[in-house]
Parts: sequence; structure tokens; C-alpha cells
Amino acid sequence: MTVKEAVLEKLEALPAVKQQEVLDFVEFLEAKQPARKPRRSLKGSLAHLNIKWTEEDMRQARNEMWRGYTKDTWDEK
Repeated sequence: MTVKEAVLEKLEALPAVKQQEVLDFVEFLEAKQPARKPRRSLKGSLAHLNIKWTEEDMRQARNEMWRGYTKDTWDEK
């Protein structure tokens, strides 16, 4: 038996006044729990900026970032 089934079984055995108390308590628990917004991906979060990245853009950015950090550069120092 699942928790849901057990709760429903016990709820049905209660008088109407107690069932209302259970409903009030469930609503209290819902109100106490903070609402969580679903997370968007980074791509979705930045969609309004209309940035279009291609593989070539990424390759160029990596090359620029690592330019000057080759093994030959370290040997000269």
C-alpha cells in the first residue's frame, strides 16, 4: 500500500469535521513550502540577447584565449 492509499483510507474513516482539518493542514503545508521556478538552461536564460555561437566561434575564442601560453613561450622565460 502506498502512502497516498494509506492516507486516503484513514481520511475516509474520519468524520467530515476532521477531514476539513486534514485539508486545512495540507493547505498549510503547501503555503509553507516556497514556490520553486523551474530552472532554465544557460542558453535559454541568454536567449533574449540573440547571441548565436557556432563551433567556429568557440574554436576562435579558445585560440585567442590560449595564444601566448604555448610550450615555446614557457621555454623562453
